[in-house]
Amino acid sequence: MAQIQPGFTLIAGGRLTDPALRRAEPADLLVEDGIIRAVGPDLATPEGATRIDASGMLLHPGLVNAHTHGHGGLARGQGDRWTLELLLAAAPWVGGNRALADKKLTAQICAAEMVLKGCTAAYDLYYEFPGPSREGMDAAAEAYAEVGMRAVLAPMVADISFYDAIPGLRDSLPPALQAAVDRMRLPAGEATLAGIDAVLRHWRWNGQDIRAAVAPTIPLHCSTEFLCGCGRLAREHGVPLHSHVGESKIQALAGRQRYGRTLVAELDAQGLLGPDFTAAHAVWLEDDDLRRMADRGASLVHNPGSNMRLGNGLFRLRQALDAGVNVGLGTDGASCSDNLNMYEAMRGASLVSKGQGPDPRFWASTGEIYRAATEGSARALGLEGIGRLAPGMKADIVFLDLASITWVPHNATVNQLVHAEDATSVRHVMIAGRMVVRDRQLLTLDVAKLAREAEAARERLEALNASGKILFEQLEPVVGAFCPAFAQQPYPINRYVCD
Repeated sequence: MAQIQPGFTLIAGGRLTDPALRRAEPADLLVEDGIIRAVGPDLATPEGATRIDASGMLLHPGLVNAHTHGHGGLARGQGDRWTLELLLAAAPWVGGNRALADKKLTAQICAAEMVLKGCTAAYDLYYEFPGPSREGMDAAAEAYAEVGMRAVLAPMVADISFYDAIPGLRDSLPPALQAAVDRMRLPAGEATLAGIDAVLRHWRWNGQDIRAAVAPTIPLHCSTEFLCGCGRLAREHGVPLHSHVGESKIQALAGRQRYGRTLVAELDAQGLLGPDFTAAHAVWLEDDDLRRMADRGASLVHNPGSNMRLGNGLFRLRQALDAGVNVGLGTDGASCSDNLNMYEAMRGASLVSKGQGPDPRFWASTGEIYRAATEGSARALGLEGIGRLAPGMKADIVFLDLASITWVPHNATVNQLVHAEDATSVRHVMIAGRMVVRDRQLLTLDVAKLAREAEAARERLEALNASGKILFEQLEPVVGAFCPAFAQQPYPINRYVCD
């Protein structure tokens, strides 16, 4: 991450976002050594302080993306009518044959997009095949550090293949395709756990607020022994856990078949739920699951764009909040959302909540969604001192241009942040008291050079993965027919929050 700006900085004349106010009021921010020391009108400028004129701007805390995938940057836009299961089937094609430089480049693409769109911290579930490596995770961390973002970076791991995780899927394939997917089976869990342990033992990025975590990707893709091994490593190294839980109906159904209980109940039985556990998507969680998550102090991450893009359903935000669960907000990866725009995620979360029934009493408010994208996500990351603009908090600040057409007129700040802003108003972004974006230009990375490198990588990887594309085209009709048929089974969950 970018070095903390030493000394005093006075940010004067801006309007400070406050969910308690209909319209943001003017306030100055005094920043010292990357920390907000004072907030209020007409603050005195300390001698020798840098002064930033924020007149005509709205200030809000950096948005926090609580669920994304840095490996997806080079795979953006590859598919259209893909379910989650088709996306998983396509993974060897769209993410295969990455060199070490590609592993850094794809994370740089994601970090650059997020910062330019007002996001200053992210929880990245980063995938390497066949398993995590110290070099690969170090390259991804270096990408975030060079761009200047805070991050929690978790190797995303499993020991059961996608085709073996869904009951009957492998057997539905013709023999030649069965042999092909068998060749993609993952290493033994012990080897992967050893790889995670090596990553965590040699992690060197905490001082730059780039922390490590562990991400058993989907419970069904993990044996019980492997899941428990992930939990043991997380406890030993004092890092959090993050998993995709109940993202699709297929996961919920297969979980019931395999465990005889819900995915959340199984994770709880294995001792994995707690304040350091985050469940992404959570579309197919039952009411008792929500209560369990709240009781254990765990977090959920709502990814509305991806949930709709992959046809997984509509997260029950109102019920999750009413159950007392901490809810963060995420974009998911660039290969399935297909952007990393947290303003769009806020708007999507609001519309999804309101689209589930006609009674406004059961809708999430824009204030609740704004808090999910800031404080709720910050809690899911476990990073202290971010998500609010207040004395003692870190100076991660987004400056929006109120002359942008999005803010003409400026009637209701948080309503417009959630429903109208689309990142086009982002003028400056400060992280740890240092400008990372100024006048809409990323200062820490040459974006034109990044684009050239990405295009060269795309061309090279397209050639290297040509056979993977052919295999996916053979698998697609089978997976695309089997999985929707499997999902036709009834599942005992009420999809409408107002009933």
